[in-house]
Amino acid sequence: LFGEHSDWAGGYRRSLPTIEVGKCIVTGTDQKLYATVEEHPGKLICTATRNDGSVEGPWECEMTDAALLAVAKQGGFWSYVAAVAFQVRTYFPVNGLVLNNYLTTLPMKKGLSSSAAVCVLVARSFNMVYNLKMTVRMEMEMAFLGEILTPSRCGRMDQCCAFGSIPHVMTFDGDVLMTEAISPPAAPIHLVVVDLGGEKNTLEILNALNKAYPIAEDEVQKGVQKLLGEINL
Repeated sequence: LFGEHSDWAGGYRRSLPTIEVGKCIVTGTDQKLYATVEEHPGKLICTATRNDGSVEGPWECEMTDAALLAVAKQGGFWSYVAAVAFQVRTYFPVNGLVLNNYLTTLPMKKGLSSSAAVCVLVARSFNMVYNLKMTVRMEMEMAFLGEILTPSRCGRMDQCCAFGSIPHVMTFDGDVLMTEAISPPAAPIHLVVVDLGGEKNTLEILNALNKAYPIAEDEVQKGVQKLLGEINL
């Protein structure tokens, strides 16, 4: 709702503490990814259904570090799935997974955290199938660690989709993430999300923002830091 990109900006405090912390207020929408999952002895097998009803896959990958990391690094549709599987496998004793995303109501590439939703879905699937006892925050961490293995390199905010429709305040201080659930407003706030028929390029957005951090060298860059810091707070 408020504070987009401040998660990414607040991450720079790890190298320059004078940068303001990032802070945002988030809540989930009613768009979702639905899936069935089951264990597989040695492969990651996935089928995905886009919000327009088209189906991708089934796609298969061996559950080895080398195979998963190669897919993650090359980018593309399955990179997020492979990247999260790599991270989960790094920290937990898991085998493979069969994941069938049979329904999706969340539009892709529209700024609604679709890639993060996929990452959280994969982390939660491993958690449920293998009874890993991860908390929601741990699922978010696995999802984030997976996403930054891909070329996407997003900040930590988008994984808030793991909270569902519960509003939260998120604070980003370097590598430290703090979250706090907040009560919904007393009176409803009606939001209309409109698809303008365009596209966004996350890499292009982050490349432009990178020019303003950690040291602002002109008035425009100072303005970006002020917008994502002092004004946002």
